[in-house]
Amino acid sequence: MDQLTIADRKFNSRLFIGTGKFSSNEIMSDALKASGTELVTVSLKRANLSKEPDQFVNILDYIDPDKYLILPNTSGANTAEEALRLARLAQNAGLPNWIKLEIHPDHQYLLPDPIETLKATEALVAENFTVLPYINADPVLAKRLQDAGAATVMPLGSPIGSNRGLDNEEQIKIIIEQATVPVVIDAGIGKPSHATAAMELGADAVLINTAIAISNNPAQLANAFKNAVNTGRTAHNIGLSEATNEAHATSSLTGFITE
Repeated sequence: MDQLTIADRKFNSRLFIGTGKFSSNEIMSDALKASGTELVTVSLKRANLSKEPDQFVNILDYIDPDKYLILPNTSGANTAEEALRLARLAQNAGLPNWIKLEIHPDHQYLLPDPIETLKATEALVAENFTVLPYINADPVLAKRLQDAGAATVMPLGSPIGSNRGLDNEEQIKIIIEQATVPVVIDAGIGKPSHATAAMELGADAVLINTAIAISNNPAQLANAFKNAVNTGRTAHNIGLSEATNEAHATSSLTGFITE
């Protein structure tokens, strides 16, 4: 089986799912099941991390930790300091010692802060967290994060929630070429065809949230993304033909029967 290994954990699915923007937790739960995912990101702002029952619905009640690895997410952190505080809160609440590191102080474009992300990664790795940092498609930063001990690098295909696909394809190719850890395309994937394209490039996985959560039928679209990821991975493993500027006949242009 073509498994994905991150840190010391193996995954059969290369589709990761975020849990924001769903119209209900029940619909989210159905989409997770249909996607076949084994890793689910949860914003720490939306989870009840206290030991006391919450009068409001807790999203963690709808995510079975025996089926999914719950990946706490520091979305909303503006600095490395804030991200570290959120990660430690999740750890103290008994969530897995894994963290999806997001630091984006610009609330209009939600682009990640490279300096604060590197700083937080170094600190979290020193505290034995498994760190999956969300970054711009920056090959230099990706290498620095690998050297700092990040378990993956997660370059954006395009801005969060934009559904524009792989705006940063050329930089992503460089990141994949130089990668010593798995590369997960995170953000901007809006169509199953985008997910297939990312996998065909050689990405190890993709993370989808908005496209599925706001669709007319999240469970059906989650299933479509599952198939798209598998198709792209298969094509990459087989090897794709190089594009050319010239036409090449599929059958001989000589040797026709003549009178």
